Amino acid sequence: MATQRSRRLRKKMHIDEFQELGFSVAFSFPEGTSEETIDSTVDALINEAIDPNGLAFDGSGYLQWEGLICLQQTGKCTEEHRELVRKWLEDRKLNNIQVTELFDVWWD
Repeated sequence: MATQRSRRLRKKMHIDEFQELGFSVAFSFPEGTSEETIDSTVDALINEAIDPNGLAFDGSGYLQWEGLICLQQTGKCTEEHRELVRKWLEDRKLNNIQVTELFDVWWD
């Protein structure tokens, strides 16, 4: 039997029409990459792939980076978002690129 929940509760619980899908990414820079190159590459990732597509990136690293990508607004990332980020990372010849499948960023 399905549970009936009010719109307010569904929003608070991030379910149904308020579900948020995102994906994780991981990548690394070659050993010996300068701090300036790392900074400029991560800045370019945000300026060229993340912001223009309404995405948000919460990640950290130095030579090895990992983080979560989701939408800036409540909503669901798509396969196109995943592929856009993957291609951007591959085009910059970064190493050990991993892009997960989409998952519920609140419940998975």
